[in-house]
Amino acid sequence: MSEKTITDEKPVTVLPADEAFAVPASARSLERAAEALRGNGFTVHIVETAADARELVTGLLPTDRAILASTSETLRLSGIQEDIDASGRFKSIRAEQADWDLRARRDEVRAARSAPDVVVGSVHAVTEDGRLVTGSASGSQLASYAYGAGQAVWVVGAQKVVADLDTALRRVETYSLPKEDVRAQRVMNQRSVLAKVLITSREVVPHRSTVVLVREPIGF
Repeated sequence: MSEKTITDEKPVTVLPADEAFAVPASARSLERAAEALRGNGFTVHIVETAADARELVTGLLPTDRAILASTSETLRLSGIQEDIDASGRFKSIRAEQADWDLRARRDEVRAARSAPDVVVGSVHAVTEDGRLVTGSASGSQLASYAYGAGQAVWVVGAQKVVADLDTALRRVETYSLPKEDVRAQRVMNQRSVLAKVLITSREVVPHRSTVVLVREPIGF
């Protein structure tokens, strides 16, 4: 479970990705998704840029509660991950566990990351009828997304908004997975698989879940 980085010189297998899913959704599609998400119990913000999302999210986060920043290109590229894990402003679970032997303390890691006070991450697709779709190899982020975290915040680029659930699942398989597979090979020296999928159709706990939709594309 230890996290390591390998050099870019290592051979990487690149699977074809459907680049049509890299195109940001129209303003109308984004607004439809936002309206549907609100109707399904989510708090929704629409911002123009990743920088706006960073400012909004870091302003929303508590400084006195344990926060897990999920592994996410959206969080990394926006700077939100660095804000949570490296700025010292927040009680970061990853920062607290930075010098742990993650393999030896696997059960402690699993428990802490499955039920943080707050989880911040992204998803792989949002449908116009207000559903969130997240794919995962290990499922490590899914427990906190579905229930374990007291609060959840997802930052989502406009290219992830799609018409319906079938398209969302196709996006995960044909776009997000190939991109994550490359990342996993470069960062962890291993291939990725789509082993588990979480479909979040409604939030029943008031004020628990927030979705920040970004009009520009970010992440995959």
